[in-house]
Amino acid sequence: MREKREAPLRSDAQRNRERILEVALTELTRSAECPLSVIAKKAGVGQGTLYRNFPSREALVLEIYRHEMQQVADSAARLLSTREPDRALREWMDRLARFAMAKAGLADAIRQATCGPGSLAKPGHSPVTEAAELLLRACEEAGVIRPGVTADDFVLAIGGLWQLDPADDWQPRATRLLDLVMDGLRVGAPGRQRSAG
Repeated sequence: MREKREAPLRSDAQRNRERILEVALTELTRSAECPLSVIAKKAGVGQGTLYRNFPSREALVLEIYRHEMQQVADSAARLLSTREPDRALREWMDRLARFAMAKAGLADAIRQATCGPGSLAKPGHSPVTEAAELLLRACEEAGVIRPGVTADDFVLAIGGLWQLDPADDWQPRATRLLDLVMDGLRVGAPGRQRSAG
């Protein structure tokens, strides 16, 4: 009997956690100083629930960052299962741009969470790098990008995303930048040479 009662609590707890992360992303992007009590209220949970999930502001900020990064990484395989590899890569690049803008908006909160004595370590980029590698290898196997492009090459090529201001109209600039990167990846692709010949 006890197990049956606990199962819905776990799903409720998961929904609460996801709602907290969603609200916190919005509110901390607006202001790194947003009180946690405001986040709890807007998420529709008590402060005790927020602190059970995230014992400190730093833990919450870093979990938002990790969660958003993991969402972007996980989307790569889903896109590959429903689209041609080059379309999957280009759509994934748009998701990565949205993540970059969220990260830029959270920059102050992340800096506060990871600087200073006893602060938490910022999560690494490995999920995103692994997702880029997955997409690049699928594109290379399909012959739609030049061979030999590594995830590190790709990350350097899209580095301009991190220069965009999330407060400005960043989307048209991001689209142009990513289209340029995609065009560059296609130059020298075996599939293009065959179709041109």
